[in-house]
Amino acid sequence: MSSSPEMQGRWIHFVETVYGAWLYGDARGFRTRHHREHVEGDYLHPPPAGAYESKQRRSMANLKQPPVVLAPSWRPIIGEAVRDRLQELGAFVLCLAQGGQHLHLLAKLPIGIEPRIWMGLAKKHSAFEAKEKGWQGRLWAKRGKELRVRNRAHQLNVYRYILAHEKQGAWVWVWKRHGPSK
Repeated sequence: MSSSPEMQGRWIHFVETVYGAWLYGDARGFRTRHHREHVEGDYLHPPPAGAYESKQRRSMANLKQPPVVLAPSWRPIIGEAVRDRLQELGAFVLCLAQGGQHLHLLAKLPIGIEPRIWMGLAKKHSAFEAKEKGWQGRLWAKRGKELRVRNRAHQLNVYRYILAHEKQGAWVWVWKRHGPSK
């Protein structure tokens, strides 16, 4: 069942990362859960070099496998599987970008649906699809972000932001360009 853009619902910007993509102590900047610890810097203005190196080493040592970086050949497989599962559940997926370590997706979900639950099902489906095609090990990190789109201007900003990931090598799918899938 693929929903239409006219359906009643709310727009959500999903931001998901693959396993090991954003670790505690990351040199690009990081946030602790619930901001329990103040960390200087962010990905636009990283902390001073080496400031959190010991924390990052500890994080890397605790990983069960090396961090995932999706090769370009895996990006459409994973992105299509996430998109297809959300559409099967009843979401209207407008666009998505699957990069080497991040997925950005803009979708309208029916009112009353918990976005995190649906994305969890889509991530699980994509992991099964990838394993059928030879993927080994973990694929996704826990706890992505599901950001509610506030208004039309915000929706347009998210849309442009997602499409801009194509310049960075992400596999990008757009409903308008490709039409409904399946």
